[in-house]
Amino acid sequence: MKQTLLAAVAALSLGVAAASAEPVKVGMITTLSGGGAGLGIDVRDGFMLAVKQSGNEDIEVIIEDDQRKPDVAVKLADKLVQAENVDVLTGLIWSNLAMAVIPSVTAQGKFYLSPNAGPSMLAGKGCHPNYFNVAWQNDNLHEAAGAFANVEGYKNSFILAPNYPAGKDALTGYQRLYKGDLAGELYTKLGQTDYAAELAQIRASGADSVYFFLPGGMGISFLKQYAGSGIDLPVVGPAFSFDQGILQAVGDAALGVRNTSQWSKDINTPVNNAFVESFQAEYGRLPSLYASQGFDTANLLLSAMAKADVKDADAFREALREADFKSTRGEFRFGPNNHPIQDIYVREVIKEGDVFTNKIIGKALNSHSDAYWSECNM
Repeated sequence: MKQTLLAAVAALSLGVAAASAEPVKVGMITTLSGGGAGLGIDVRDGFMLAVKQSGNEDIEVIIEDDQRKPDVAVKLADKLVQAENVDVLTGLIWSNLAMAVIPSVTAQGKFYLSPNAGPSMLAGKGCHPNYFNVAWQNDNLHEAAGAFANVEGYKNSFILAPNYPAGKDALTGYQRLYKGDLAGELYTKLGQTDYAAELAQIRASGADSVYFFLPGGMGISFLKQYAGSGIDLPVVGPAFSFDQGILQAVGDAALGVRNTSQWSKDINTPVNNAFVESFQAEYGRLPSLYASQGFDTANLLLSAMAKADVKDADAFREALREADFKSTRGEFRFGPNNHPIQDIYVREVIKEGDVFTNKIIGKALNSHSDAYWSECNM
């Protein structure tokens, strides 16, 4: 699937004037079909909303569907770089796809702005001056959950995640700040939907809490089966398993669950309030974490375009590093490895009328950076 769009003037224009001598060409590779499509759709919609609101006609976006397949993502990246000659790439949701694509495109002199995936390797030894993560390093929300588990007094957590780079970063992150013991640690199959065996292990483990990272349809399946299993243990998770696009499918099984996130629709700032209202008006649904990340990624790009020509790589790179835009999450800045330093909140799943959503109940970590920046030699 390919879409090409030149931005139009919108009522909520940010008034950003491009400094580039010619239009900036953006290649967006994201997941728009199959498992996890909702995540990619939200990133795309958030990104395109910001472009529309900017009124900037000097940006062209080519959108491609990676089908959540690394080989497809690699072929699309090659086409966008070599045939379409894009200046900037973005959009990848999954860390295994990011590891397959990002090192190659940055080595070819292209900029990559990540609206989601943040593998530890790309934050540390594999960092690159042209790679900017606008979401988080994969471990971050899990580290916050580990810190929150300590506050709640959990001493014996059972933890599980899919067996792929983000899953490994997740359980590493949880354990980095969690001070208790582990009743069990499991890596499940990516895309798995039947968790009967895992639930049996949890039941027999003697755990006092469960921490899981299962994004997209995996989380929906697990939560529904967990609710019907009769296991009565508190659940903690990152936002990915309790985000807006998932909650409606999970329903009552998610009520009361605490989760960690750097963004929430109830962050009460003019920028975030306007984003939530305009996204809902544009698309007829509440925005998700992924939508907010797509929106912020576009606004970072637009802020750099206002200061530098993308063809002047050094100047454009410095303009990106300045992160001179208003983020939906509040304060935002890059660390030395081009990954965010930001607050991370604790949210609780609630019901507002007929809609399941989240509300902030506290803050887990202040101005938090990632654990890998010191390994980055930029």
